[in-house]
Amino acid sequence: MSRLQPARDAWFRATAIKPGMTLIEEPHVHEFVRANIWHVKGTARDLVVDAGMGIASLRERVPEIFDNDPILVVTHAHLDHAGSAYEFTDRRAYGEHSLSVAPKASLYGAELAQLLGFHDFELPHLLIDALPEPGYQPALYRVSSAPVTTALNDGDVIDLGNRQFRALHLPGHTGGCIGLFDEESGELFSGDVLYDDVLLDDLPESDVTQYIASLRRLAALPVTTVYPGHRDIFDGIRLRELVDEYVASRTAPQGVGAH
Repeated sequence: MSRLQPARDAWFRATAIKPGMTLIEEPHVHEFVRANIWHVKGTARDLVVDAGMGIASLRERVPEIFDNDPILVVTHAHLDHAGSAYEFTDRRAYGEHSLSVAPKASLYGAELAQLLGFHDFELPHLLIDALPEPGYQPALYRVSSAPVTTALNDGDVIDLGNRQFRALHLPGHTGGCIGLFDEESGELFSGDVLYDDVLLDDLPESDVTQYIASLRRLAALPVTTVYPGHRDIFDGIRLRELVDEYVASRTAPQGVGAH
């Protein structure tokens, strides 16, 4: 039995980043799985990048993101990015089978670590600090499968009417990671390929060689602003610093740089 109480505030927190762009977060979710949900308004269609944990319904609690026939792009098929994907009618991700199987999911730290195959992070017993509603049972949490309606390939363009985003296949964290790049503005949605923290590259589906190649690809682009899958927004200068730091840490000669 959980001793948590229902959240006193809204489960989702929406923050206007600039005209036409909103960041949606789940503040009662532990930071390890508290992924950013991005809503971009377009003249023809809206874009939603990633879909959170699926603990509470996005459609019920943030209905405005569904007003303009949104395209959902899931950057990769982990629970914190695909949780509410089933609520969207236009679901896009890399590869036609990427969301056909429900992601491995648990709100219990030890169980999630075992499911995902990592052991380097110390997670709390429970990954939420409040309940989304009275009577909610964390033990019953699951992520629903949500097969893609349009499979994305590298180079595909997502057209919102007034702006376009190019899909970039960026394997490394997982084999199916993608980013979205606006070539006109230089804005990048990077998912979990790059954020300003320790990058996870030791999951069973991770590949460090591919990760390095993906990050070098990003560093070569004229990126001005990065909207990551976790944590804060940063600029293109910081992107290149993070890439350099990661590549150096994974390509240093044996015995050099170890502490």
